[in-house]
Amino acid sequence: MSDLGKILLGLGGVLVILGVLLVVAGNLSGKVSWLGRLPGDIYIRRENWTFYFPLATSLLISFILTVIFWLFGRR
Repeated sequence: MSDLGKILLGLGGVLVILGVLLVVAGNLSGKVSWLGRLPGDIYIRRENWTFYFPLATSLLISFILTVIFWLFGRR
C-alpha cells in the first residue's frame, strides 16, 4: 500500500507543478510574446484555412524540460 501512496503523492505533485506553470504562463503571455513565434515555427495561411505547428517552440521547451529533469533526476 505504501507504493500506491507514493505514486499518488508523486502524481499530485506533478499536477500542482503543472498548474503553477499554467498560471505563470498565463501571466507572462504578454511579456513573453516571442514564445510561439520563433523562426522555426511553421505557419501557413491560405484563403480558407490556417496551419500552425510550433516546431521550434516545442524543441525549445523539450530541451529546457530535459535539462531540468536531468538535473533533478540525478542521485
